[in-house]
Amino acid sequence: MYETILVPLDGSKRAEAILPHVEELARRFGAKVIFLRIVEDVMMLGYDEVVDLSMYQQDHDRLKKEAKSYLAGLEGVFKEKKINAKKIVSSYGSVVQSIIDTAAREGADLIAMASHGRGSLSRVFYGSVAAGVLHSIDRPLLIIRSRGVE
Repeated sequence: MYETILVPLDGSKRAEAILPHVEELARRFGAKVIFLRIVEDVMMLGYDEVVDLSMYQQDHDRLKKEAKSYLAGLEGVFKEKKINAKKIVSSYGSVVQSIIDTAAREGADLIAMASHGRGSLSRVFYGSVAAGVLHSIDRPLLIIRSRGVE
């Protein structure tokens, strides 16, 4: 049923609450797991601020390196459990669009993610990223609520 499972993660324990579910599905269906981490641009300028592009690039490169290291750890854990896994770090576009584009490019049969349930009242039930993916995706989506996880 599922051959490729895309797992977007933000590095938090809340997001990792999906991992036991993904592991079970991957074992059951012999699916490949793709861990995705999106490195967002965090540059926000005030009215009269000047950007030091070299400093910005260094910060961005550091964040990408940290994301690759984080995903490599998860990839290794899953491979030790004999589950085919790979990692992708993306840093272009919005988080929701990056998830959708990666799912299409990688041929993911399922996107599995945890919802943080934070944000405005209208997004409290799913979380803003999960809600954005839910409303835009063309394939199955597994969302679990990560309650009680810090």
